[in-house]
Amino acid sequence: MIKIANKPADIAEFLSEYPEYGIERVIINILDGSPHTYSYASKERLQFELKLRREIINAAEALFRSHMSFMTFFNSKCNTDYWIRTPEGGFALRPDVKPSDAIRDIFNNGYKYGTECATAMMMIYYKAMLEVFPEEAFNQMFRNIYLMNWHMIEPELREVGLMQGAYDHLPGDRRYFINPDVNPETPEWQGENVIDLGNGVYYGHGIGRYLAPAFINALNQNRRAGADESAYLLDSVGRPNFDRLFKLYQKVSTTAISLIA
Repeated sequence: MIKIANKPADIAEFLSEYPEYGIERVIINILDGSPHTYSYASKERLQFELKLRREIINAAEALFRSHMSFMTFFNSKCNTDYWIRTPEGGFALRPDVKPSDAIRDIFNNGYKYGTECATAMMMIYYKAMLEVFPEEAFNQMFRNIYLMNWHMIEPELREVGLMQGAYDHLPGDRRYFINPDVNPETPEWQGENVIDLGNGVYYGHGIGRYLAPAFINALNQNRRAGADESAYLLDSVGRPNFDRLFKLYQKVSTTAISLIA
Protein backbone atom coordinates (compact mmCIF):
# COMPACT_ATOMS: atom_id res chain seq x y z
CA MET A 1 0.00 0.00 0.00
CA ILE A 2 1.17 3.52 -0.82
CA LYS A 3 0.25 6.62 1.16
CA ILE A 4 0.98 10.19 0.12
CA ALA A 5 0.78 12.78 2.92
CA ASN A 6 -1.00 10.16 5.08
CA LYS A 7 -3.68 9.48 2.44
CA PRO A 8 -4.00 6.44 0.15
CA ALA A 9 -2.35 7.22 -3.17
CA ASP A 10 -4.29 7.34 -6.42
CA ILE A 11 -2.50 4.41 -8.03
CA ALA A 12 -4.29 4.72 -11.36
CA GLU A 13 -3.11 8.32 -11.62
CA PHE A 14 0.47 7.37 -10.82
CA LEU A 15 0.50 4.54 -13.33
CA SER A 16 -0.88 6.79 -16.05
CA GLU A 17 2.16 9.06 -15.74
CA TYR A 18 4.62 6.37 -16.79
CA PRO A 19 5.13 4.24 -19.92
CA GLU A 20 3.06 1.07 -20.07
CA TYR A 21 6.11 -1.19 -19.76
CA GLY A 22 8.27 1.22 -17.78
CA ILE A 23 10.15 0.09 -14.70
CA GLU A 24 8.31 2.76 -12.69
CA ARG A 25 5.07 0.85 -13.14
CA VAL A 26 6.74 -2.34 -11.95
CA ILE A 27 7.91 -0.57 -8.79
CA ILE A 28 4.56 1.10 -8.14
CA ASN A 29 2.73 -2.21 -8.47
CA ILE A 30 5.11 -3.89 -6.00
CA LEU A 31 4.67 -1.07 -3.49
CA ASP A 32 0.91 -0.99 -3.92
CA GLY A 33 0.55 -4.75 -3.64
CA SER A 34 2.65 -5.03 -0.50
CA PRO A 35 1.06 -5.68 2.92
CA HIS A 36 3.52 -3.09 4.19
CA THR A 37 2.47 0.58 4.02
CA TYR A 38 4.91 2.82 2.18
CA SER A 39 4.41 6.43 3.26
CA TYR A 40 5.74 9.43 1.36
CA ALA A 41 5.54 13.05 2.43
CA SER A 42 4.60 14.16 -1.07
CA LYS A 43 4.00 12.95 -4.59
CA GLU A 44 7.28 14.55 -5.61
CA ARG A 45 9.16 12.46 -3.06
CA LEU A 46 7.89 9.23 -4.59
CA GLN A 47 8.57 10.53 -8.10
CA PHE A 48 12.13 11.30 -7.10
CA GLU A 49 12.69 7.76 -5.85
CA LEU A 50 11.18 6.28 -8.99
CA LYS A 51 13.47 8.37 -11.16
CA LEU A 52 16.59 7.55 -9.15
CA ARG A 53 15.76 3.85 -9.19
CA ARG A 54 15.26 4.03 -12.95
CA GLU A 55 18.63 5.73 -13.39
CA ILE A 56 20.34 3.13 -11.17
CA ILE A 57 19.01 0.47 -13.52
CA ASN A 58 20.00 2.49 -16.61
CA ALA A 59 23.50 2.93 -15.22
CA ALA A 60 23.79 -0.81 -14.53
CA GLU A 61 22.73 -1.57 -18.09
CA ALA A 62 25.23 1.00 -19.40
CA LEU A 63 28.09 -0.47 -17.36
CA PHE A 64 27.21 -3.90 -18.71
CA ARG A 65 27.59 -2.52 -22.25
CA SER A 66 30.81 -0.64 -21.45
CA HIS A 67 33.13 -3.67 -21.70
CA MET A 68 34.82 -2.86 -18.40
CA SER A 69 36.96 -5.81 -17.29
CA PHE A 70 36.59 -7.77 -14.09
CA MET A 71 39.85 -7.55 -12.14
CA THR A 72 40.95 -7.94 -8.54
CA PHE A 73 42.28 -4.87 -6.75
CA PHE A 74 45.82 -6.14 -7.31
CA ASN A 75 45.32 -5.95 -11.07
CA SER A 76 42.82 -3.08 -11.31
CA LYS A 77 43.22 -0.42 -13.98
CA CYS A 78 41.72 2.98 -14.80
CA ASN A 79 42.01 5.86 -17.26
CA THR A 80 44.75 7.98 -15.70
CA ASP A 81 43.46 11.06 -17.54
CA TYR A 82 40.70 11.14 -14.91
CA TRP A 83 41.75 8.89 -12.03
CA ILE A 84 44.78 8.10 -9.91
CA ARG A 85 45.20 4.39 -9.20
CA THR A 86 46.12 3.98 -5.53
CA PRO A 87 48.47 1.29 -4.15
CA GLU A 88 45.39 -0.51 -2.77
CA GLY A 89 43.90 -0.74 -6.25
CA GLY A 90 41.25 1.95 -5.86
CA PHE A 91 40.66 4.97 -8.10
CA ALA A 92 40.98 8.48 -6.69
CA LEU A 93 39.54 11.37 -8.67
CA ARG A 94 42.19 13.62 -10.17
CA PRO A 95 41.96 17.13 -8.69
CA ASP A 96 42.16 18.76 -12.13
CA VAL A 97 39.07 17.13 -13.67
CA LYS A 98 35.34 17.47 -13.22
CA PRO A 99 33.73 14.60 -11.30
CA SER A 100 30.98 14.42 -13.94
CA ASP A 101 33.52 13.99 -16.74
CA ALA A 102 35.39 11.30 -14.82
CA ILE A 103 32.24 9.28 -14.13
CA ARG A 104 31.08 9.54 -17.75
CA ASP A 105 34.47 8.34 -18.95
CA ILE A 106 34.01 5.03 -17.14
CA PHE A 107 30.87 4.35 -19.14
CA ASN A 108 32.19 5.75 -22.42
CA ASN A 109 35.61 4.07 -22.26
CA GLY A 110 35.00 1.03 -20.14
CA TYR A 111 37.81 -0.91 -21.85
CA LYS A 112 40.28 1.36 -20.01
CA TYR A 113 38.96 0.18 -16.64
CA GLY A 114 39.06 -3.02 -14.65
CA THR A 115 37.90 -3.69 -11.09
CA GLU A 116 35.71 -5.97 -8.98
CA CYS A 117 31.95 -6.06 -8.40
CA ALA A 118 31.57 -3.84 -5.31
CA THR A 119 33.47 -0.95 -6.90
CA ALA A 120 31.31 -1.39 -9.99
CA MET A 121 28.26 -0.85 -7.81
CA MET A 122 29.61 2.52 -6.68
CA MET A 123 30.25 3.51 -10.28
CA ILE A 124 26.60 2.77 -10.98
CA TYR A 125 25.35 4.89 -8.09
CA TYR A 126 27.48 7.88 -9.06
CA LYS A 127 26.28 7.64 -12.67
CA ALA A 128 22.65 7.51 -11.50
CA MET A 129 23.15 10.55 -9.30
CA LEU A 130 24.73 12.40 -12.21
CA GLU A 131 21.61 11.76 -14.30
CA VAL A 132 19.23 12.95 -11.58
CA PHE A 133 21.01 15.92 -10.02
CA PRO A 134 22.01 19.08 -11.89
CA GLU A 135 25.57 18.60 -13.15
CA GLU A 136 26.94 21.63 -11.31
CA ALA A 137 25.44 20.35 -8.06
CA PHE A 138 26.85 16.87 -8.68
CA ASN A 139 30.32 18.33 -9.16
CA GLN A 140 30.03 20.26 -5.91
CA MET A 141 28.73 17.27 -3.98
CA PHE A 142 31.33 14.76 -5.17
CA ARG A 143 34.64 16.60 -5.46
CA ASN A 144 36.65 13.82 -3.79
CA ILE A 145 35.37 10.57 -5.26
CA TYR A 146 37.36 7.48 -4.31
CA LEU A 147 36.24 4.28 -5.96
CA MET A 148 37.10 1.14 -4.01
CA ASN A 149 34.26 -1.14 -2.88
CA TRP A 150 32.64 0.36 0.25
CA HIS A 151 35.65 2.34 1.50
CA MET A 152 35.47 6.12 1.74
CA ILE A 153 31.96 6.44 0.32
CA GLU A 154 30.75 10.03 0.07
CA PRO A 155 28.30 10.88 2.92
CA GLU A 156 25.41 11.30 0.49
CA LEU A 157 25.69 7.64 -0.54
CA ARG A 158 27.01 5.95 2.59
CA GLU A 159 23.91 3.75 3.06
CA VAL A 160 24.50 1.88 -0.20
CA GLY A 161 27.42 0.13 1.48
CA LEU A 162 25.11 -1.36 4.12
CA MET A 163 22.81 -4.32 3.66
CA GLN A 164 19.52 -4.19 5.55
CA GLY A 165 16.27 -6.06 5.81
CA ALA A 166 13.42 -5.05 3.52
CA TYR A 167 9.69 -5.72 3.32
CA ASP A 168 9.95 -6.01 -0.46
CA HIS A 169 12.66 -6.27 -3.09
CA LEU A 170 12.47 -3.49 -5.65
CA PRO A 171 14.10 -2.84 -9.01
CA GLY A 172 17.11 -0.64 -8.39
CA ASP A 173 18.01 -2.37 -5.12
CA ARG A 174 21.50 -3.72 -4.55
CA ARG A 175 21.39 -7.42 -3.74
CA TYR A 176 24.07 -9.95 -2.90
CA PHE A 177 24.63 -13.56 -3.89
CA ILE A 178 26.79 -15.16 -1.21
CA ASN A 179 29.06 -18.18 -1.72
CA PRO A 180 29.56 -19.59 1.81
CA ASP A 181 31.81 -22.46 0.67
CA VAL A 182 34.08 -20.35 -1.55
CA ASN A 183 37.43 -21.78 -2.54
CA PRO A 184 39.96 -19.95 -0.32
CA GLU A 185 42.30 -19.71 -3.31
CA THR A 186 39.75 -17.56 -5.17
CA PRO A 187 38.33 -15.21 -2.52
CA GLU A 188 37.05 -12.87 -5.24
CA TRP A 189 34.28 -15.44 -5.75
CA GLN A 190 33.00 -15.23 -2.17
CA GLY A 191 29.93 -13.46 -3.51
CA GLU A 192 28.54 -11.17 -6.17
CA ASN A 193 27.06 -7.72 -5.74
CA VAL A 194 24.23 -7.13 -8.18
CA ILE A 195 21.64 -4.56 -9.14
CA ASP A 196 18.04 -5.76 -9.38
CA LEU A 197 16.96 -4.81 -12.91
CA GLY A 198 13.38 -5.96 -12.42
CA ASN A 199 11.47 -8.99 -13.68
CA GLY A 200 13.90 -11.38 -12.01
CA VAL A 201 16.97 -10.13 -13.89
CA TYR A 202 20.17 -8.95 -12.17
CA TYR A 203 23.40 -7.31 -13.28
CA GLY A 204 26.65 -8.18 -11.57
CA HIS A 205 30.04 -7.05 -12.85
CA GLY A 206 32.18 -10.00 -13.84
CA ILE A 207 29.29 -12.38 -14.39
CA GLY A 208 26.86 -10.35 -16.45
CA ARG A 209 23.15 -9.78 -16.85
CA TYR A 210 21.14 -12.87 -15.98
CA LEU A 211 18.42 -14.50 -13.92
CA ALA A 212 19.38 -15.63 -10.43
CA PRO A 213 20.32 -19.25 -11.32
CA ALA A 214 23.17 -18.06 -13.55
CA PHE A 215 24.81 -16.20 -10.67
CA ILE A 216 24.37 -19.16 -8.35
CA ASN A 217 25.87 -21.53 -10.93
CA ALA A 218 28.86 -19.23 -11.53
CA LEU A 219 29.62 -18.97 -7.82
CA ASN A 220 29.16 -22.69 -7.30
CA GLN A 221 31.93 -23.33 -9.81
CA ASN A 222 34.30 -21.65 -7.35
CA ARG A 223 33.71 -23.57 -4.14
CA ARG A 224 36.21 -25.39 -1.97
CA ALA A 225 36.77 -29.11 -2.36
CA GLY A 226 34.02 -31.06 -0.61
CA ALA A 227 31.67 -28.07 -0.50
CA ASP A 228 28.10 -28.97 0.38
CA GLU A 229 26.36 -25.57 0.56
CA SER A 230 25.21 -23.80 -2.57
CA ALA A 231 25.55 -20.10 -3.21
CA TYR A 232 22.29 -18.22 -2.68
CA LEU A 233 20.70 -14.77 -2.84
CA LEU A 234 20.47 -12.91 0.46
CA ASP A 235 17.13 -11.39 1.45
CA SER A 236 18.74 -8.10 2.49
CA VAL A 237 19.15 -5.07 0.23
CA GLY A 238 21.38 -2.03 -0.13
CA ARG A 239 19.60 1.27 -0.75
CA PRO A 240 20.54 4.94 -0.70
CA ASN A 241 18.72 7.18 1.76
CA PHE A 242 16.04 8.44 -0.62
CA ASP A 243 14.56 10.84 1.94
CA ARG A 244 17.86 12.60 2.52
CA LEU A 245 18.73 12.66 -1.18
CA PHE A 246 15.35 14.18 -2.05
CA LYS A 247 15.84 16.97 0.47
CA LEU A 248 19.29 17.58 -0.97
CA TYR A 249 17.84 17.55 -4.48
CA GLN A 250 15.29 20.18 -3.51
CA LYS A 251 18.04 22.30 -2.01
CA VAL A 252 20.46 22.20 -4.94
CA SER A 253 17.97 22.35 -7.81
CA THR A 254 17.67 25.92 -9.00
CA THR A 255 15.49 25.25 -12.02
CA ALA A 256 12.33 23.22 -12.50
CA ILE A 257 13.30 19.71 -13.53
CA SER A 258 10.68 17.19 -14.57
CA LEU A 259 10.85 14.10 -12.40
CA ILE A 260 8.71 12.16 -14.79
CA ALA A 261 10.51 12.72 -18.10
